Amino acid sequence: MILVGNAVLSDDIKDHFFVCDLQACKGACCVEGDAGAPLEEEEIKIIEDVYPQVKEYLSEEGRKAIEAQGTWVIDKDGDKGTPTVGDNKECAYAIYDDRGVLKCGIEQAYRDGKITWQKPISCHLYPIRVTKYDHYDALNYDRWQVCDPACHLGKHLQVPLYAFLKDALVRKYGQAWYDELLEEIETSK
Repeated sequence: MILVGNAVLSDDIKDHFFVCDLQACKGACCVEGDAGAPLEEEEIKIIEDVYPQVKEYLSEEGRKAIEAQGTWVIDKDGDKGTPTVGDNKECAYAIYDDRGVLKCGIEQAYRDGKITWQKPISCHLYPIRVTKYDHYDALNYDRWQVCDPACHLGKHLQVPLYAFLKDALVRKYGQAWYDELLEEIETSK
């Protein structure tokens, strides 16, 4: 285990390689699973505020799902998350590109300069999942068969998971925290 600030990270984060391979998986993490993307409490207001700018990017099915369910939902486990299309199909904010790859409509609005919020942090951090406890966060690598191509590509390119997720980790915890993580990893070698 690696301890950095108020976070406990599994060793998998330094020991495993990962680079998303969207051409291989087609964005399966946006459609597979039993719920939408987890949302943090402070993201609820943000997603409500950005929806008017984001909705033009979404599919008709995504917009209908959001109109029916709201910009966020409480899932079967009592957690807040994004709504899904149909019976836990793809995230309502997911969009298909011209190659049939699922991408995030929120992130596309961000890239086009329409909004300043990139996407839910749970999506940005994936395949790391954060479990919040009273005094610390536990960061664990969520192994999933749909991400096997990303593991193979990461290994081929020699990109450790923590390096692939640098921007997301800095966004969540800050640059000083990430620098401390690098220091911990280097001293544990």
